[in-house]
Amino acid sequence: MKKSVLSATLLLAAVTQLPTADAAFVIGGENGWQLSTDGIVDVFATYNTTSALPSGNRSLSLLSVGSNDQTKADQRFGVGIGLLPSVVAFNVKAPTTNGIDSSVRVGIYPAIQNGANGNRFNTSPNIDFREFFYTAKGSYGELLAGRALNLYQGKNILTDMTLVTAGVVPGPAFRGNTTLGHIGYGYLYANFGPQIRYTTPDLAGTKIAIAVGEPYKISSDTGKTNSPRVEAEVSYARTAGTTTLQAWASGLYQEAPRSSTAAARPGETNRSIGGAGGVSAGFSGANLLASGYVGKGLGMVSAQDGDFLGSTSTDAAGKERTHWGFLAQATYKVTPSVMVGINYGQSRQEESDYDKTDTTISQIRKQEAAVATVTYNLNKFTQFIAEYSYAQNTWHDNATQHSNQIALGTMFYW
Repeated sequence: MKKSVLSATLLLAAVTQLPTADAAFVIGGENGWQLSTDGIVDVFATYNTTSALPSGNRSLSLLSVGSNDQTKADQRFGVGIGLLPSVVAFNVKAPTTNGIDSSVRVGIYPAIQNGANGNRFNTSPNIDFREFFYTAKGSYGELLAGRALNLYQGKNILTDMTLVTAGVVPGPAFRGNTTLGHIGYGYLYANFGPQIRYTTPDLAGTKIAIAVGEPYKISSDTGKTNSPRVEAEVSYARTAGTTTLQAWASGLYQEAPRSSTAAARPGETNRSIGGAGGVSAGFSGANLLASGYVGKGLGMVSAQDGDFLGSTSTDAAGKERTHWGFLAQATYKVTPSVMVGINYGQSRQEESDYDKTDTTISQIRKQEAAVATVTYNLNKFTQFIAEYSYAQNTWHDNATQHSNQIALGTMFYW
């Protein structure tokens, strides 16, 4: 049985040119049950120099949040995981019954770096059970129930080449977690969430999926999460010889009332609504990609950022801000073992009516990043990556902060 490949790696294969391999082992019983495993170990050494946070009262910066003194330039070296954590996954497949294939996936995603503040005695890295779901697939399509990657902007992150590298390295507050890739710099983090999802059968290359998920806080003043988070995706994929084509569109909608004690608009409703999409085409070793998103009440890092990093999804008047962004990418397979790639992305936040009159603080206007990568596949299981990233944040008063980042890493997978 071919291995149940990590979902992110499977969808990225055409972009990143990762080698493929069978499962390390498959255990099968006479009654038809099967157990297989797959996984990834990734380690990146990163070095970055980040300019000082501009003076004045301003919203938080992903590049320096958590620094001891953000008024001074910062240089940091670290060894840890990249955007995609290491993973050990187990897949259990039940016997095919009445034409239905049922399976369970458990994905365990550990970090390897030391904990907060680089404490070398804190050797208990974050372990994230971000995948824990079952699927039942038949002629009717597929049912998924459990914790899995959300649909909205899911393919935006899965088609980014920095998913399997490092990309933007955030400030020390994120130590112990992953790097950013282009999260907040071209797309928002889709999140892994509890959900029930239905996907149609393949209709001449087209699939439609709809999911009802656990709701999120839309702002730091969210009082109740009493309405479901609804997401949908339409995707198309086709291969003809050496030419591949992939296109998708996804959407999000959720409501959440504000707390009755909120300083602004107490008891009233906030809404998150967003659309995203993209297209990717590959031919003769080259692959071109363009993706983007737009919406209200989304935030600048994670879709529906709640109270994360100051809650940029809403303004101080309790109204949803408008957010949008894009990513453009080109990769080329120079040899069967070597691939080069470049990409550039932006995430933008428009000033609300209240922001335009608020002189007490300047909000982030734009987060942008460019990445260049060289990937070398030593064999079917081992990969080496060299990468340079440049990131810049711009506030609405035109002040800027920038960071230069170098990453060298390796991945082993089975």
